[in-house]
Amino acid sequence: MQDDISGWSEWYRNFFTIEEISSPSELHGLLTGIVCVTNAPTETEWQQILATLNVPELSPEALDILTGETKDVAHALSEDELDYLPLLPDDEHILQERVQALADWCAGVVLGFGLASGHIRSDELELIEHLQDVAAVEFEDSDNDEEGEESYQELYEFVRLIPVSLSVGRKKIAVDESSLLQNVHAKSRQVAAPESGSIVEMFTPHRPS
Repeated sequence: MQDDISGWSEWYRNFFTIEEISSPSELHGLLTGIVCVTNAPTETEWQQILATLNVPELSPEALDILTGETKDVAHALSEDELDYLPLLPDDEHILQERVQALADWCAGVVLGFGLASGHIRSDELELIEHLQDVAAVEFEDSDNDEEGEESYQELYEFVRLIPVSLSVGRKKIAVDESSLLQNVHAKSRQVAAPESGSIVEMFTPHRPS
């Protein structure tokens, strides 16, 4: 699917400058992980969520795009029609860029899911581990061939429906009942213990340097 058709071009244009998030694909993964657990966040709730990640305030246009995509993703995941698609660059981009974007997206799903739920059920642990494995994938020059393309497609098809599995059968909760805004309230009261690892660190895959 072409970038303009998928919405990647617009998404990249509005979000690539966010230094606190690895890439627009990671942001898309983040929102996906969140709506596996909660109802789709509103604009105000997104502002609060991003504040916990120290992301500067978005423009009204970018915030509207983020909120609209969140609603679309929430609908796709709730329908169980297997039509959910990660927002990634198309095959006009070099393979290394696409592999990195897929890794970023996986990292984002893990982070969003962890931020929203605060825990992982035993039946979800293996799915999360699969996402973490892909998030840690390293691209090598020798991968830049037809076999590398095939491996990328296999990875893509393997992980793209994991959010559906995480979402289906789960009773969605209101954002303000999740650990997302509990973290906001805790931060505002400055009660977080500095010696304990943050939930962002707990659910962020170890990425190769």
